[in-house]
Amino acid sequence: MSEYLVKIDWTRKADELFIDNKYSRSHQWEFDGGLSVAASSSPHIVPLPYSVAENVDPEEAFIASLSSCHMLFFLSIAAKHKIKIDSYIDNAVGVMEKDDAGKVAMKLVTLKPKVTPSEGQALSFEQLESFHHQAHELCFIANSVKTKIVTDIVYFRDTRL
Repeated sequence: MSEYLVKIDWTRKADELFIDNKYSRSHQWEFDGGLSVAASSSPHIVPLPYSVAENVDPEEAFIASLSSCHMLFFLSIAAKHKIKIDSYIDNAVGVMEKDDAGKVAMKLVTLKPKVTPSEGQALSFEQLESFHHQAHELCFIANSVKTKIVTDIVYFRDTRL
């Protein structure tokens, strides 16, 4: 068993009444390794100035968590197959909408990974599909949520071979 620790720190500002619902949603996420991340509600949910658009919101963090977990397993699988990877870029997108029970939920996350193998390394579309499928099956975060997750693989034939 593993345990993960995160501290969420929010304090009402002295000039905020709070009960009028006009207060800053800005807060800090503090991770056990010492990193602190500025967070806020999404401006799509709570309008400015009560949200901070520059800060990470929980919805973005959810998508990033799924994408990061998937990538880490993908890279591990590629390494085990002796395929050297130079870069992995994912422009993931999440869609929130009402579910069948009428509750707003992150219904769909589309991962859009673009993997660049090292010069001289061959990585076929079939291998990409297989590695991404395995990564999805192994990802702890994907296994923990009911959100539909799809992978829209960005494939290009590397002419450096």
